[in-house]
Amino acid sequence: MNDMTPTREQREAKLEGMGCKRKRVEDIRFTQGRGNYVDDLKLPGMLHGDFVRSPHAHARVKSINSEEALKVPGVLAVITAETLKTVNLAWMPTLAGDVQMVLADGKVLFQNQEVAFVVATDRYAADDGINKVVVEYEPLPVVIDPFKAMDADAPVLREDLAGKTTGAHGPRKHHNHVFEWTVGDKDLTDAAFKKADVTIKEMLSYHRTHPSPLETCQCVCSFDKIKGELSIWGTFQAPHVIRTVVALIAKIPEHKIHVISPDIGGGFGNKVGAYPGYICAAVASIVTGKPVKWVEDRIENLTATSFARDYHMTTEIAATKEGKVTGLRVHVLADHGAFDACADPSKWPAGFFNIVTGSYDFPVAHLAVDGIYTNKAPGGVAYRCSFRVTEAAYCIERGMDILAQKLGMDPAELRLKNFIKAEQFPYHSALGWEYDSGDYHTAMKKMMESVDYAGLRKEQSEMRAAFKRGETREIMGLGVSFFTEIVGAGPSKNCDILGIAMFDSCEIRMHPTGAGIARVGSKSQGQGHETTWAQIIATEIGIPADDIMVEEGNTDTAPYGLGTYGSRSTPVAGAAIAMAARKIKAKAQMIAAYKLEVHEGDLEWDIDGFRVKGLPEKTMSMKDICWAAYNSVPPGMEPGLEAVSYYDPPNMTYPFGAYICVMNIDVDTGVYKVRRFYALDDCGTRINPMIIEGQVHGGLTEAFAIAMGQEIRYDDEGNVVTGSFMDFFMPTAVETPHWETDFTVTPSPHHPIGAKGVGESPNVGGVPAFSNAVNDAFSFLGSTHIQMPHDYWRNWRAAKNLGVFA
Repeated sequence: MNDMTPTREQREAKLEGMGCKRKRVEDIRFTQGRGNYVDDLKLPGMLHGDFVRSPHAHARVKSINSEEALKVPGVLAVITAETLKTVNLAWMPTLAGDVQMVLADGKVLFQNQEVAFVVATDRYAADDGINKVVVEYEPLPVVIDPFKAMDADAPVLREDLAGKTTGAHGPRKHHNHVFEWTVGDKDLTDAAFKKADVTIKEMLSYHRTHPSPLETCQCVCSFDKIKGELSIWGTFQAPHVIRTVVALIAKIPEHKIHVISPDIGGGFGNKVGAYPGYICAAVASIVTGKPVKWVEDRIENLTATSFARDYHMTTEIAATKEGKVTGLRVHVLADHGAFDACADPSKWPAGFFNIVTGSYDFPVAHLAVDGIYTNKAPGGVAYRCSFRVTEAAYCIERGMDILAQKLGMDPAELRLKNFIKAEQFPYHSALGWEYDSGDYHTAMKKMMESVDYAGLRKEQSEMRAAFKRGETREIMGLGVSFFTEIVGAGPSKNCDILGIAMFDSCEIRMHPTGAGIARVGSKSQGQGHETTWAQIIATEIGIPADDIMVEEGNTDTAPYGLGTYGSRSTPVAGAAIAMAARKIKAKAQMIAAYKLEVHEGDLEWDIDGFRVKGLPEKTMSMKDICWAAYNSVPPGMEPGLEAVSYYDPPNMTYPFGAYICVMNIDVDTGVYKVRRFYALDDCGTRINPMIIEGQVHGGLTEAFAIAMGQEIRYDDEGNVVTGSFMDFFMPTAVETPHWETDFTVTPSPHHPIGAKGVGESPNVGGVPAFSNAVNDAFSFLGSTHIQMPHDYWRNWRAAKNLGVFA
């Protein structure tokens, strides 16, 4: 070897493959203001649409008069439900098997519901037109409290369902009931509670919140009357699903619908489903023959697009007096708002909430979920979580702390006593899941050692003694959280959306010069796919990541995929990428064998090409193989080097983590200070450590917001009282704590590269860590559970109720 020959380390470094802290290639355009977002799109003759919205949460629409609106300069049309009925588009199907009004049809069911769509030459004229539309309402009784929704005298909300005693998910037991879903063995669980030494029961409410992405929901629709083709640019997390939904609703052949998702400024589940704005913009374009843009404002986004959470969980745990859990029983009252528009896989009306057994070895468990209608906006999306997993993690992690308090045990020790052991994997939970891999004890002990857990407990004890002596007015809490998430939806055996299996896809095409393009069925909203997807390919086929272009979001070019949400990108799309790359490598090996005049079995892979076994000097690089693929392939082989993979995962993946929050609270003001937050994540194989760290930072910031103040709150009349960032807590760099991140690595045994996903994990584990810190702080004053969110006022009120001002 001469001195100029690169070393193995240099060759690996050049690839910037998996494990490399490769800088995000997307940021080159984003940091220069060159991102390409929907609202940047300006087409010739483009019109603008905006909504007349209801000021009432529940009212009958007596009349809509658009005469004065049509006199406004620039206003071209006012579309109502009656207009949409002429093309059978007044109602649209939801992903959850329900139907939803596109525009108010006879009545409105939540404040800011869409009533009419004004189309104008510009946004200002549309707004002027909105103010001239006269709507006569007859207010009706409002149902906001989910616990009153199924009272005998509760008003009927969904008159369209009159007489229907069954829904998409089985029998309905009240006119405001959506479904009842149960899983687990009730008899065995009830028996475990009868035998238990110790039981706890607590109502744990996870309040309604909202994903509130930086960019709101928006679209541009352009219908070509000559070709009969509809092009839609939009903020879609799942563009192929949107194309299929539009084809089903509008009866336009799917091959004549073109959906493009350009750069997206955050999604967090808010941009998975279909909204009335998409349908109305499409209809307006068909009617006018011109492109129509719809862009919602922030108040519209917070009050009318898909919410998250609003789960009220009666949680019971049975245990021995030594602290070994013997049973879990949970009933959930799930507030779905006016329509059941949850973005869950079809067979899972409560998402994957049956992961509620968490990281613990419960021998038996039973879960029942009742979905109900109220006069709130519909939704129930997976806000930085995988289909109700955040609710489940909060439920079990608060439950374990409450049990520890009743037993007089340390919360961390109780968890260590009940963890699923490493040798039990693959583990079959009492509620039906097969956990792929885990090493919980190692992760928990690493967390405890890293933060000096014993030392923190000693400090807390001393601080409590000082509080009792009147030497301080601050109390200290340690919030321990250990979560197991279920992500990677999903296997076709149990996951679909509208009957479409939740696989994902990748097409890789290598060019003669050794560069290539990968088109993928996922859609980034800030996750860094253009960076990490190229890294997977670089490791798999030995082509530098800088030589791989990644393309997503165009249904005309990308293979059909189910999109990006619920941490499914790496578990499903990432696997499809690896499998497509391996098909490329398999063909490359045949070409190399032919060129090197050896049998395929005589070759071995060596970082960026093949070499002959025993003859290391006889090699062929992947770049040279790409050239050969276009001019000298073996006889009978087709030229070219490309592959497609549709990956249907055999199982979900189960990332996990150990978090702790150290917090001080001033009881006189309720002001808290997050002194330390340590987050250890295990997401299996780590593709890009820098991007993982960024994902964890972002998810923890959202968890902090949710736990400590972020809430969509209604008054008794159904008015949204937190409908802007003046009232809806959106933390900035000023409020956000410092994050410490750490990791262990437990690869998934069934995933092609062993990866599990991480984007949702910090939200799943972060919320209970914050809430447990607050509750741990107040526990020595006699409190068992304080509901979220834990803002200053609620902390002060908790202290007042516990008598600290007496």
